[in-house]
Amino acid sequence: MIGQAPVAALRQMTGFDLAAVLDIERATFPADAWTEGMLRGELADQPRTRHYLVAEVDSRIVGYAGLAIAADQADVQTIAVYAEHRRSGIGSQLLTALLAEAARRGATKIFLEVRADNPPAQTMYANFGFEPYGVRRGYYDDGTDAITMMRELDG
Repeated sequence: MIGQAPVAALRQMTGFDLAAVLDIERATFPADAWTEGMLRGELADQPRTRHYLVAEVDSRIVGYAGLAIAADQADVQTIAVYAEHRRSGIGSQLLTALLAEAARRGATKIFLEVRADNPPAQTMYANFGFEPYGVRRGYYDDGTDAITMMRELDG
């Protein structure tokens, strides 16, 4: 995103955003979408151990992302963007914001899981310096494996 104008306006997610976020969640992850209760639970820990953002284009929420932070470790909980807005830089914009927040809070490592059947997401994470370090067999509800990835953060 260096030298590029932001694609979307980012702001902190609130409970008022849940209907729009759930629509994106269900469209993006139909086999294992998070429930409203799960998302409310994540927001309940914001800002103590969570950081959730929404991405808006023309005042419409088109993506969201979440981060969990504990001590010097952070975990990307989720990143999702409507299909028609993918490959526009919104996912990268959201990930950049999560990395900045993790560093701001003192994290030295950031982890994530990505579906083994999602090469575009794997490529995006690799482009941000994430490296695969393992596989969680059958991690997702539909039996798909998760590739675990990690990146060191500049201290």
